[in-house]
Amino acid sequence: MIQPPHGTIALGGKPFEHRMVTAAGLRFHTVEGGSGAPVVLLAGFPQSWYAWRRVMPLIAERHKVIAIDLPGQGDSDKPVDGYDTRTTGERIHALLQTLGHDRYFIGAHDIGAWVAYPYVARYADEVRRLVLLDANIPGVTLRPTVDVGPDNWKSWHFFFHPVPDLPEALITGRERLYIEWFFQRKTANPAATFSAQDVDEYERVYRMTGNLRGALGYYRAVFEDIEQNKHLANIRLKTPILALGGDVGMSPNIYDAMKPLGENVQGGIVADCGHYMPEEQPEVIAERMLAFFGEDR
Repeated sequence: MIQPPHGTIALGGKPFEHRMVTAAGLRFHTVEGGSGAPVVLLAGFPQSWYAWRRVMPLIAERHKVIAIDLPGQGDSDKPVDGYDTRTTGERIHALLQTLGHDRYFIGAHDIGAWVAYPYVARYADEVRRLVLLDANIPGVTLRPTVDVGPDNWKSWHFFFHPVPDLPEALITGRERLYIEWFFQRKTANPAATFSAQDVDEYERVYRMTGNLRGALGYYRAVFEDIEQNKHLANIRLKTPILALGGDVGMSPNIYDAMKPLGENVQGGIVADCGHYMPEEQPEVIAERMLAFFGEDR
């Protein structure tokens, strides 16, 4: 059931519509605009659809853009469980069916990419092309261990977030401080990327009841994801893939990691870019996405 829209906003001078859409027993928050072949956008931690705000008006020139808050993210519902990528993928698929889309492109960053990769393997007849940004896929390219050394701070949260109860106790009431740490450390130029108003929006959604549970839930399901996805490490996907990493991001080698896993894999490194690629280099990301999608005839 699609509920009435509850607001129109302007991004880059173009109109986009907030909507709440019920599917798979959950209410999903989407932001939609543009026209043409649909592009579904999935964000990661500690973010929401808002991570795509600078890319959306650029690709809306040629496409219908659908930015989705994952379950437990942004203004979508916050289920008590089901944060493994298989269940999340089934929920997203139900949403897209409700919206009436059976052929579309996907752009995915961070946890959004965790969901998108096995999703494409399962629904290959629906996804025309896939863009993965600065991410490693559990059970596929995500290493099961972290080396002790000067760079292990980049992955420390994979150990902290699954701990029962303690993250909630330490983060609650300090959401802004926590979010800002990630943005400061994992962005090539934080001051040029995130304004105080941007952080306000992320703080708003992470202070909502249940959103911290959702954010942590995706990390708590990583070992389940690994078991679900391990067969994908030996499968070459037919769906064309564009894999881009930031030169100072978390996964600058994502293209090399993906090359053996697909029959048509393109990609590389984006310069002057950290982990939060759609916000740090939106023009570059939009240009690469549009060119890649344009190859699908």
